[in-house]
Amino acid sequence: MNVILTIAKTHLLSKPKQTLVAMLGVTFGIGMFIMMISLMTGLNNFTEDLTKISSADIRLYKDVTEPRSTILDRIHPIGLNHVHSVKPKNESDKIRNARQIAEILREDPEIIGVAPRLTSQVFYNFGPVKLNGSVAGVDILEEDKLFNLSSKMKAGSLSALITTSNGLIIGSGLAKKLSAKLGDLLILTTPQGVTYSMKVVGIFQLGLGEIDNVRSYSNISTVQKLLGKDAGYITDLNIKTTDYRSAKLKAEKIQATFGEKAEDWETANSTLLAGAIIRDIMTYSVSITLLIVAGFGIYNILNMTIYNKMKDIAILKATGFAAKDVTAIFLTQSLIIGLLGSLMGLIMGFVFSLLLAQVPFDGGELLALDSLPINFDPQYYVIGIVFGVLTTALAGWIPSRKAGYIDPIEIIRGI
Repeated sequence: MNVILTIAKTHLLSKPKQTLVAMLGVTFGIGMFIMMISLMTGLNNFTEDLTKISSADIRLYKDVTEPRSTILDRIHPIGLNHVHSVKPKNESDKIRNARQIAEILREDPEIIGVAPRLTSQVFYNFGPVKLNGSVAGVDILEEDKLFNLSSKMKAGSLSALITTSNGLIIGSGLAKKLSAKLGDLLILTTPQGVTYSMKVVGIFQLGLGEIDNVRSYSNISTVQKLLGKDAGYITDLNIKTTDYRSAKLKAEKIQATFGEKAEDWETANSTLLAGAIIRDIMTYSVSITLLIVAGFGIYNILNMTIYNKMKDIAILKATGFAAKDVTAIFLTQSLIIGLLGSLMGLIMGFVFSLLLAQVPFDGGELLALDSLPINFDPQYYVIGIVFGVLTTALAGWIPSRKAGYIDPIEIIRGI
């Protein structure tokens, strides 16, 4: 093996420019793979975090939009009944026995928390400024279990909402538009024309403009009073599970058990997640293409090397080297190129990713981002070096095998 390594090294160093070009092909392939996958997976992780901010693992609610059977369907269940222009029934979106359902769900070992919620569209009035938005009546401690609101507070605290009957925690974007700060009184007007004075006791920032610019939180009893509803009026139960990736199956079981609509986070954010899948496909397609191109480069270089080393191959085989030994010499060259090129590619990819993470990026009102989200997960570096070495090994195996079967007598005769 030492002899094989020595000969392989001699061949590589005898043509340094050719060897360097082959290594750079692998280096740039791996480097671009690392940079692209770090950026794309970083964006995908950020997208997934946004889905967890904007929606619970499972949302249990009464779906008033589902089609209802008509009286004809109940009187004549068999037959052709067709009713035109059915007027939607004016029914409440309240979940019956919501608090009892929440207690039952909390006993489930697969569920971490259950947060009741009552949401209403409102107009925020602060001096001459009037904005449309929504107020969510919540049990703030349960809500904190689901969305970790305490870590998102920019001013004030969650405990202040518990001790203030007319307290309000507003989004940072909403606070900016209203020019409101802690202690200010806002007038909230419901679509029914009811007005209520609320005191700002906190400001939060989830990082998603869709929420930060319109939403506020208050005690659920306050919102019930604002809407003129009883203490049992709850429209949503937000549920956090131990494994959010299995929420779809859990949602189906909950819906079958309680008869209310249970929507998992994947269904609620299907558009965002579809974008993540497309980005993954593009990333891996481009990266694999780059590595295959680098592999063709190595294949061509080894073919040329074998052609130029015909006399050396003849001498080696004439002195007793077997076909497998000659194959091993050229395959070793390919593996050395692949390993060194991959290692340099990892370094280049890490440096490029690090520089990319420093580039300023303004998310505007939509996203609270100062720079691009880059993922430095070590598993992608392992994938990069393994794939780089395998690609170059495969590219070098065909010409190496060809070199092993060259007949030295034909070469000597040709001389």
